[in-house]
Amino acid sequence: MNKLYAGIEAGGTKFVCAVGTGPEDIRAKTSFSTSTPQETIAKTKEFFRAQESIHGKISAIGVASFGPLDPNPASPTYGYITSTPKPGWANFNFVSALEGDYNLPIKFDTDVNGAALGEYRWGAAQGLDTFVYLTIGTGIGGGGLVNGRLMHGLIHPEMGHIALPHDFDADPYKGGCPFHGDCLEGLANGPAIKARWGQSAESLPPDHPAWVLEANYLALGLVNFIYILSPQRIIMGGGVMKQSHLFPLIRKKVLDILNNYVKSKQILEYIDDFIVPPALGSNAGVLGALALAELAIIS
Repeated sequence: MNKLYAGIEAGGTKFVCAVGTGPEDIRAKTSFSTSTPQETIAKTKEFFRAQESIHGKISAIGVASFGPLDPNPASPTYGYITSTPKPGWANFNFVSALEGDYNLPIKFDTDVNGAALGEYRWGAAQGLDTFVYLTIGTGIGGGGLVNGRLMHGLIHPEMGHIALPHDFDADPYKGGCPFHGDCLEGLANGPAIKARWGQSAESLPPDHPAWVLEANYLALGLVNFIYILSPQRIIMGGGVMKQSHLFPLIRKKVLDILNNYVKSKQILEYIDDFIVPPALGSNAGVLGALALAELAIIS
């Protein structure tokens, strides 16, 4: 009998929880707003208890969480959400809060690494060993795999906080990141779009000047990732990227900035297949959490 996995996509705005084994076998899924850690974890456990009574025992739990966090099992703060600005969640021991009720393997990683693993297992990164997954929404985060292994290191990638050229004459907005002001996240996340234009991304028409500016910032970020990591593909998800007209603007700007420097057919001739949306759509995160649970058992 197949093992049953529990997945938690822990977002700063909402939690998505699922029980199953993959895209073709999601037995149950729910979502709810992220409130205090105590309330949110209680709802999570309640959902899993109800599903175990229907579908049987869970074998492992995967957590793909907002951060910053500590994903290093050898660290004394493994399983913690660390310096997040999310009220109440800084220095919260996420894994310990689950271990109190579940004597199970738990795999804990960033939400973007989780989504990347889901795309690697079932989606747009199948067959690749080095790629980047980015989410552009309330925040901007990045992760992925290098040589077939999830990106880690000192902690984990913080791709949303790289510094970018900022022309204040063209864009006088100072940036909204509470730590860095006009980093990539501070200039190009959903709240930055709303702060500049007084409207959310989904309400702006495709011909609005916001999109040229947005594509420029995102392309600058992508070019840095291309130079440093040499990914075989870049997958871009999140709420802002649901505006599909952004993709051709970003692809063109990436080519302009690269200026024929990276001599790769994949970029020069097939850029539509190089910068892509997630094949798993909005389920990438929670499916990635299920893939993390699977990894907790086999690794």
